[in-house]
Amino acid sequence: MIRCHFARLMGERKLKIADVARDTGINRGTLTRLYYETAERIELEVLDQLCEYFQIDISDLLERVNSDQASG
Repeated sequence: MIRCHFARLMGERKLKIADVARDTGINRGTLTRLYYETAERIELEVLDQLCEYFQIDISDLLERVNSDQASG
């Protein structure tokens, strides 16, 4: 399972989805799906924009966890 740390990153910086959407031009629906970890696919350009925006590496945004770790 892939975990997305978008919500944590936003919380640490006290940002709202509207702030990130306005600053990056990424669709609010896309950001909402990332926030709630319901996205089924993500464009590479979106990942690149988010990494640039937060000044992070992709490994800070996405993490692969074993299925048993995901439930706990």
